Amino acid sequence: MTHDTISEVRISLAYLPLATPISDAKVLTGRQKPLTQVAMLFAEIITRDGREGFGFSYSKRAGGPGMFAHAREVGAELLGEDPNDIARLWTKLVWAGASVGRSGLSTQAIAAFDNALWDMKAKRAGLPLAKLLGCRRDGVNCYNTSGGFLSSPLEEVLDNVEAAIAGGIGGIKIKVGHPEPKVDLTRVEAVARQIDGRVALMVDANQQWSREAAQRMCRALEPYGLVWIEEPLDAYDVEGHAALAASFDTPIASGEMLVSAPEHFAMICGGAVDFVQPDAARVGGITQFLRVAAMAEEAHLSLAPHFAMELHVHLSAAYAHAAWVEHFDWLDPLFNERQTIRDGKMLILDRPGLGVTLSEQARAWTVASCRINAAGVEDGTHP
Repeated sequence: MTHDTISEVRISLAYLPLATPISDAKVLTGRQKPLTQVAMLFAEIITRDGREGFGFSYSKRAGGPGMFAHAREVGAELLGEDPNDIARLWTKLVWAGASVGRSGLSTQAIAAFDNALWDMKAKRAGLPLAKLLGCRRDGVNCYNTSGGFLSSPLEEVLDNVEAAIAGGIGGIKIKVGHPEPKVDLTRVEAVARQIDGRVALMVDANQQWSREAAQRMCRALEPYGLVWIEEPLDAYDVEGHAALAASFDTPIASGEMLVSAPEHFAMICGGAVDFVQPDAARVGGITQFLRVAAMAEEAHLSLAPHFAMELHVHLSAAYAHAAWVEHFDWLDPLFNERQTIRDGKMLILDRPGLGVTLSEQARAWTVASCRINAAGVEDGTHP
């Protein structure tokens, strides 16, 4: 039995700049502006015996300062606690800030702590997180998204397809949901022809179709044998997604925008998805992700977590049914290590914990930080 306790918590907020502004259907419909940066919330937890755990969460477009502020406010609740009691500590942190809710921004902030505690537990065992959770496969089917945004001309997308396949990728996902349906169909046809059956193909509409448009587009896309059609409707439209899932052979995927385990339960119980797509950062960390995965497993659904492959390769490897992980190279500058892709799969490497450490570049991009210990809260200084 361990008597080790948490002695210090460090939190930092950094902004990861994107080389090129990114647009999906939400931008083309005027609901959002192009994505230019990602706010990253990092948590480093240290124990009295010198154990360390590293975790992160993130937010796109808005929310980074709010996540940092909430984490700074509740972080002291971890001091003096046994770092192995992860589920209990998640509940303690949630109730420390319960008046602002038990989902959304508050639990996205807590996710960084939760992920760091799981990283520490796996390191204590000397195992990759996937092995600690009960690894079912040494490599997870891996698809690329970052090369298929609507902001990229078709010629560039086709070049990106070839580069991704040459790099060992197992699937290509491109964005759809353009205001002109013919544009979507032209791009899908061109990419399918380019792939020529070598790897899998998926599409993502980012919630921008009406129910009527989704019916028409899903029907038009049936001949392409897609692995899934992602977010054809508003993320909370359970009935609409269920109708599509029941009507078409092409599987329906959704869940990345849901920010709690109960929201995923509603989608699963409503028969709304064939592929469930939780994001450990958005639902509140690995502890809550595992709740979603358990229900999805009982429903015999496939799993395809959103973004943050550094977290999700481990969680997908431990899932009972078919699973994919999403490859983005955006986060590469933040970490000293890289994920390995071979023969269409992202591999579980023999690195303890999450297997990543924060780079000096990430620290250089830091705009706010604090250190919380028995002496109180000490804020850092940054340019």
